[in-house]
Amino acid sequence: MLINWQAPEHVYLVCGKTDLRKGIDGLAMVVAENFGLDLYNNSLFLFCGSRNDRFKALYWDDEGFILLYKRYENGSLRWPKNKSEVKELKPEQLNALFTGLSPFPERRIHTIKPGNLYLY
Repeated sequence: MLINWQAPEHVYLVCGKTDLRKGIDGLAMVVAENFGLDLYNNSLFLFCGSRNDRFKALYWDDEGFILLYKRYENGSLRWPKNKSEVKELKPEQLNALFTGLSPFPERRIHTIKPGNLYLY
């Protein structure tokens, strides 16, 4: 069975590195114990290990858990590194993640020094 990535009501990205040797039970425990989120409310949970070219996803389909494993042959994911945090993704952020872009782009504001300001 394939999952439509847009179908779940909630898509959660587990930030930082997760041990991808864990299976369904281990990943479910990570979510339940560390973040207190409900595993059964039409949510998709995404996990990344130390390598950014693969991830696992955990999804409850009303009959049981589905564990997905995705590996990119060419390219990698931009996974947030801050540990012990879960971020909910919007559909456009999920698409950005799957195309190798950061789902949470950093806003950089450069300060201009008064001596470097030129008016024409």
